[in-house]
Amino acid sequence: MQRVPDVIDYDAADPPYRQLAAILRGRIASGEITSRLPGERHLQQEFGMALVTVRKSIRILREEGLVRTQAGWGTFVVPPEERPAK
Repeated sequence: MQRVPDVIDYDAADPPYRQLAAILRGRIASGEITSRLPGERHLQQEFGMALVTVRKSIRILREEGLVRTQAGWGTFVVPPEERPAK
């Protein structure tokens, strides 16, 4: 699997929220993130983007079945055996 750069390219054709989703997807696939995702504010600061952009990225991952969010607790990686079939 090709490693996705951990940098947002604002000149790229893909919008920043899709790039961030790809970065987080890559971190999940590589095992770098195995349980809880970093908080939204942490991701906002790490990537220098608006909170709404971070939330759109996480929503994509949630729609893909890679993560689930528990209000007040955070966003967690869904174990591979519980993810929907591709």
